[in-house]
Amino acid sequence: MADQSIFVRGAISGVVRETLIAACLTAFMILTFLGSWRSTVIIATSIPLAILTSIIVLSAIGQTINIMTLGGLALAVGILVDDATVEVENINRNRELEPEKDMDEVVLDSASQIATPAFVSTLSICIVFAPMFLLSGVARYLFVPLAEAVVFAMLASYFLSRTIVPTMAKYLLRREKKESGDTSSRNSLVRFQKGFEAGFERFRLAYRAFLEICLHHRSAFLITFFAFCLGSLAILIPWLGQDFFPSVDSGTFKLHLRAPSGMRVEETANLCDLVEKSIRQQIPASEIKSIIDNIGLPYSGINLSYSNSAPIGTSDADVLVTLGSNHHPTDNYIHQLRLTLPKQFPGVTFAFLPADMVSQILNFGLPAPIDVQVVGNDLEGNRRYADALLSKLRYVSGTADLRIQQPFDQPYLRLRVERTKAEQLGFSAHDIAQNLLVSLSGSFQTSPAFWLDPNTRVSYQIATQTPQYRTDTLQDLSNIPITGTDPTAPPSLMASLVSTERGAGMGVISHYNVAPTIDIFGAASGRDLGAVAGDINKIIDATHQQLPRGSRIVVRGQVQTMRSSYVGLLSGLLFSIVLVYLLIVVNFQSWLDPFIMISALPAALAGIAWFLFITHTNLSVPALMGAIMCMGVATSNSILVVSFATEKMAEGMDSLGAALEAGFTRFRPVLMTALAMIIGMVPMALGLGDGGEQNAPLGRAVIGGLIFATASTLLFVPAFFSVLQGSRQHPAETRSEH
Repeated sequence: MADQSIFVRGAISGVVRETLIAACLTAFMILTFLGSWRSTVIIATSIPLAILTSIIVLSAIGQTINIMTLGGLALAVGILVDDATVEVENINRNRELEPEKDMDEVVLDSASQIATPAFVSTLSICIVFAPMFLLSGVARYLFVPLAEAVVFAMLASYFLSRTIVPTMAKYLLRREKKESGDTSSRNSLVRFQKGFEAGFERFRLAYRAFLEICLHHRSAFLITFFAFCLGSLAILIPWLGQDFFPSVDSGTFKLHLRAPSGMRVEETANLCDLVEKSIRQQIPASEIKSIIDNIGLPYSGINLSYSNSAPIGTSDADVLVTLGSNHHPTDNYIHQLRLTLPKQFPGVTFAFLPADMVSQILNFGLPAPIDVQVVGNDLEGNRRYADALLSKLRYVSGTADLRIQQPFDQPYLRLRVERTKAEQLGFSAHDIAQNLLVSLSGSFQTSPAFWLDPNTRVSYQIATQTPQYRTDTLQDLSNIPITGTDPTAPPSLMASLVSTERGAGMGVISHYNVAPTIDIFGAASGRDLGAVAGDINKIIDATHQQLPRGSRIVVRGQVQTMRSSYVGLLSGLLFSIVLVYLLIVVNFQSWLDPFIMISALPAALAGIAWFLFITHTNLSVPALMGAIMCMGVATSNSILVVSFATEKMAEGMDSLGAALEAGFTRFRPVLMTALAMIIGMVPMALGLGDGGEQNAPLGRAVIGGLIFATASTLLFVPAFFSVLQGSRQHPAETRSEH
């Protein structure tokens, strides 16, 4: 038996642990920046309340606690504090500017100043998940729950920042004003924070000086920065591998072996014992928890329909190996067994099938992620083409476990009825076939019979069949008695009515959408699935002319699903940018300012490409999901900067001064919100724990995108604002001239 719930519980506990670590790191970062435990408590309070609200709503709409919903909550931890952070930071800044002002007025004024930017920022993050609901297939079922978890948590966070956060600030920050005069302290944490504050202020002044240089040479800076972003995308994206989902080390692997066709089940069992012995020699006994062999076909059609190993007869077997908790990477053992087992057992085909729940779901029940189907009615011509194609596919780097699913060497005994002799004796071909069928397979399928127990009133199936031990030789088969429907026909033996021929044929006949198919199964090992599929497609295109007339070739499996998911997610990425732009247009009643706000997005895309490249992470569906989310988070910070600069221009300041003042004033909240998100993503990006590999690309994509987007928000966006707004004369200036 194999217990998948162990992996599920381990994966869920890992995500919960990542969430708690992210929350603690985020709270520590806020404490370091603000230097106030009261402000930290106010901001950190929004994390559990927002998560709890999201869980309640998810439960109300029928979602469950799983890896994806918890992953969405872990993803949102870093941005749940954004609204509260900006609120508290704005309150502290206004208190410093107007120390004699009443606390109630300070809180109300601070909340009203950022109400619209914070609302638009929150909606910008939420609206990028709208394209997720347009996905189809497995990507929809995986990522819609994640998107719902993030959206519900973000909306709850904004509601809390408008209600509980100002209320707590009114009471907790009022006393802090009196304690601010204490300049000396023996507390090492207080001294550390003051030292950090002094260093941060120097860093902030250095940023102001660097921003002045960028604004002074804004044309050259904008061209260079934008060219760097586009060049990074053009150069790095071809070097990023493409996978559907990252592989997950669940501590189990399933080895499928196929002996020569026609091998008896007891001989296959002996072969499994030898294979199991070889496995135990190569994997330390302390790391093996259990080894289970499933030999031959499943007992019933129901079990066969749930099997993903595609067995066809007694020569097939599955060896399921479960490793202990402290085991070496499973892929290392799989690679080692792929090299040694074919040498030890020549003539036996070995393949490693998906053993964990995630891989089985992604394969849609297929035994391999790559399925090259040769479809057509010319089975013999398709077989020759499939053999030639298989020999060429073996030279593709990164392919493993390549084999043809349908064997053509299954031993057969063909019984040819001597019709003239049978007719003379009074037998028909139907009589002979019916007697053979009953002897070998039983009568239940053709003539079902039941016996009703008069005492218990329970009916039992009754079947007639010759015992298998009496039909284990060709002589026994020839001695099967034949009786017919004609009562005058004398009893006879099978040998006197049929001639026996030995032959070989297909072990199984497969159809896809009614058409006969031959499947070439394979997997990717040591190379990304996209590159392997690309090389396979090149070989298919080169050999397309060799296909028999009327046949065609189709590549299915994970490759097909990956391509459709990529198209949907890339379309969703572009759609999310358009949605964010239109949302800001509606709220700010301007076409130009929203365009400036989304100008940080090319840098975010470049940062995603750089971080994935540096961390040797393949492009995948989770990474694209992280890219989509990064579009909203990157835009939310730009909104704070551009809206503040617009307010300064409304007060009569020129575009250069407004851009410089906006970058300098919003430097701390932008950096805090970005660092909160980045630090919150670190545990997920490390991919630790069971199933952590699945969401690691998502975290890495968000971190890389935010690093570059933050730099773009603080440098590129102010410069871009000064250029586009510099040619426009503000209405306030026009009125002053009159």
